[in-house]
Amino acid sequence: MNKKTIDNLNLNGKKVLLRVDFNVPIKNGVIQSDKRITAALPTIKKVIDEGGKTILLSHLGRVASSDDKEKNDLAPVAIDLEKKLGKKVLFVPNTRGKELEESISKMNNGDVLMIQNTRYEDLNNKAESKNDPELGKYWASLGDVFINDAFGTAHRAHASNVGIASNINESAIGYLIQKEIEMLSRGLDNPSHPFVAIVGGAKVSDKISVIENLLNKADKILIGGGMSYTFLKAQGYEIGDSLLEKDYIDLAKKFLNESNGKLILPLDHAISSGYKDNPREITEGINVPKNYMGLDLGDKSIELYKNALEGAKTVVWNGPMGVAEFENFKQGTVAVATAIANQENVFSVIGGGDSAAAAIDLGFEDKFTHISTGGGASLQYMEGKPLPGIEAINNK
Repeated sequence: MNKKTIDNLNLNGKKVLLRVDFNVPIKNGVIQSDKRITAALPTIKKVIDEGGKTILLSHLGRVASSDDKEKNDLAPVAIDLEKKLGKKVLFVPNTRGKELEESISKMNNGDVLMIQNTRYEDLNNKAESKNDPELGKYWASLGDVFINDAFGTAHRAHASNVGIASNINESAIGYLIQKEIEMLSRGLDNPSHPFVAIVGGAKVSDKISVIENLLNKADKILIGGGMSYTFLKAQGYEIGDSLLEKDYIDLAKKFLNESNGKLILPLDHAISSGYKDNPREITEGINVPKNYMGLDLGDKSIELYKNALEGAKTVVWNGPMGVAEFENFKQGTVAVATAIANQENVFSVIGGGDSAAAAIDLGFEDKFTHISTGGGASLQYMEGKPLPGIEAINNK
């Protein structure tokens, strides 16, 4: 990658605007998972150790009304970060104004300051999420250098990433984004073969570009989840009440015709009468009976997918194989995660989202080469599309 990284900058004495992803789940003021805070520590510590003045920006949740402000206050994150760093983190409860400017002007080398939730600015005509030019310019004026380390929002052009980067002389990516791009690039752009891709989730429409991009790169593509039923319908099978995107049947046919047998689809299904966590019933074959929905891979399909993964040197996975949040319909997702985790000498990447959550819940976090921290950003990378938050950074 030809973007400047944090190691290319002299940070000593500089006011460093650092965009992090502290969009963590908070319930009644208590952080439920601190993974994203921990993931940002190497970059933050680097700025501190180099004698920079760290000015942190992050969003938290969606802020559409003033009622959302209280539950999406970043103050609990500042307290947690302070404990992790073992040093004071000054929290400024505003996104702009005199208090913020004066607090920054008083910072010493090695100090850390956190600005309030950038999405508070969305109450001002969506200034943050619509990348308001004046806001990006204002935030950029508060620092000397900008480092983007928020992979989770890299696929969005917001004032706190693209806006700042476009209005500051020096910019770079942090260690988290650097690792994400290196891992996704190795999996997708320079894979060792056999390369098996697994694409799941509800809708074909969400994954069109991913499948298109992978057809040119992967040796096999395993299709699971609700999207598989549009492909099966395109082949003339009965799918009962399973999820179907009628408008995408022709596209599914096109993919099947152009895939040279790379696309692998289920041979049977775990079904339920309606979208309910009913006891698991398995179909005899590919057809789904009337008044039933396919909600997961059946037993034969699980064996087929496990066999297809055997001997793979690269595996990239995005999207669950069924309704993984239902106890009776998570077996397909669990089986795929287990098969990858037990492989030897495989480079395995999960592109965030539900498949990442499933692997982590199973305790397989250390069994995969890389689990992405950004579902939307990794999906866009899998589509072969540029990420605006990274594109805006200075080239080396």
